[in-house]
Amino acid sequence: MNSPSSLMMTISQPEQEKLIDKLQIFKIQGKDKRGCTILRIIGKLFPARIVSVEAVNKYVQEKIYPSLEQRQFSIVYVHTGVNRSENFPGIAALRSICDAMPENVKDHLKAVYFLHPSLQSRLFLAIFGRLIFTGGIYWKLNYVTRLEFLWEHVKRKEIEMPEFVYEFEEELDDYRPMTDYGMEGDHPRVYIDSTAEPAVSMYSMRCIA
Repeated sequence: MNSPSSLMMTISQPEQEKLIDKLQIFKIQGKDKRGCTILRIIGKLFPARIVSVEAVNKYVQEKIYPSLEQRQFSIVYVHTGVNRSENFPGIAALRSICDAMPENVKDHLKAVYFLHPSLQSRLFLAIFGRLIFTGGIYWKLNYVTRLEFLWEHVKRKEIEMPEFVYEFEEELDDYRPMTDYGMEGDHPRVYIDSTAEPAVSMYSMRCIA
């Protein structure tokens, strides 16, 4: 069986960029309820075994970031169905991708909604989150356990979700815990926005570490 590195060598960087575009891993679509543009990222679609960090950085630098330089935006990261061996690029790769984000783009990022976090992802970010998400991004992360809680902050009709996300939600309905916290964290932060009503109460990840 070919190793991930050998697979990358068989696919040129331009082909990798075309694959990223075809899979629509990164897509600018819709707005949240504060009026911020949404960058939707589908983790399950990320082909970590065959796409290099260089290809990802070049793609987002050319196709995504130019559209976000002049406007406030939020990220909706969909973690549903992510498999560590198939979709996780590694700590160094995540750090590289984050560091490559231009400062003017980071300045316009208002929130990161992390949909369907697993226990493993929570533990991972508790340990490595501050190392990976620099430039203040770590403090903007918010766990969202269910779609219903995401729709409280994102305009539902303006963002598409893959079918497997809804299928996962149905599975959660069958095994729903007695208490479902929605936006999770140990200490609440309240964001007061004059354009939204009522004030949005969310929970930060910062005290998990």
